[in-house]
Amino acid sequence: MNASEPVKPLIEVLQGNVRPVPPVWLMRQAGRYLPEYRALRKRAGGFLELCFRPELASEATLQPVRRFGFDAAILFSDILVVAHALGQRVEFEEGEGPRLEPVSTLAEIERLQAEVDQDVLLPVYETIRLVKSVLPPDVALIGFCGAPWTVATYMVAGRGVEGQVPARRFALEDPQSFGKLIDRLVKSSIEYLVRQFRAGVDAVQIFDTWAGVLAADEFQRWCIDPTNSICRGVRARCPNARIIGFPRGVGTALPRYVEQVPVDAVSLDWTIDREFARAQIPARVAIQGNLDPVALLAGGPMLDQKVDRVLKGFAGRPFIFNLGHGILPDTPIEHVERMLQCIRGSGRT
Repeated sequence: MNASEPVKPLIEVLQGNVRPVPPVWLMRQAGRYLPEYRALRKRAGGFLELCFRPELASEATLQPVRRFGFDAAILFSDILVVAHALGQRVEFEEGEGPRLEPVSTLAEIERLQAEVDQDVLLPVYETIRLVKSVLPPDVALIGFCGAPWTVATYMVAGRGVEGQVPARRFALEDPQSFGKLIDRLVKSSIEYLVRQFRAGVDAVQIFDTWAGVLAADEFQRWCIDPTNSICRGVRARCPNARIIGFPRGVGTALPRYVEQVPVDAVSLDWTIDREFARAQIPARVAIQGNLDPVALLAGGPMLDQKVDRVLKGFAGRPFIFNLGHGILPDTPIEHVERMLQCIRGSGRT
């Protein structure tokens, strides 16, 4: 880093440094709990329209940083834009989540494009450039993609379903064909993240929201190996790329993920025992997490206690404060403010 460049606390932690006050951002920090976001969403007319209009997506990215002074902004987009750019029809129904035209046979996989249509994703890169032009210099910008397994679960089922049974069944019954879908997503994700870095993001997070439904051998094949390939593929072209992994719900398989996937930080969901995580994750890997989003929703003195336990649990090592998953839409703004006060204390705004 150039001596004249401002320090970005989040990047310092990803480089292995301990901060006296940990940097903080929240998954889904741009979302429906903010009245300014709800107004923006109404103006856009639809979720994908909001993702692909850079002037609106950049505003959504910046809103929570303006309001709360988070240490990072996360690009406003969705993990399924990669499926969309591969030629799969993707829609978002209000209150229902994503709806896709299912891809559940080899023939349907082969009808997808061999690689993502970068023209479709150009608005995402333009959003990054717009955000970087106005983001405070000490605030990091985080890009992201979905891990191949998690994106594939939606592509196969056409939506999110309990336990993601359709994708698990496909992977068991026809692993060769399912592997072709995963390989296509690995290649697409590498290109997508490289272009995000070149557009200006400081770090990226790979979301594997459904990693926890996989059996041990399948976890290796469909989570660890593809994510490892993405990290190595991105760093072959962007050697200093900072990468956060989020294998949600993997429990005691977490050490295997950290050992085999070369991430700079691992994000923990709220079910992980902090003593276990601290003992099993090497000090070279930063930890991010892991406040229960429901605790933030509930608020009150209990929230103070929960925040304090997270801070104490990971004190003295590289640590980024975050939730164990996305902020819930009904979360009161004053609870977020209270959480930040607990983290930062009265001496920091």
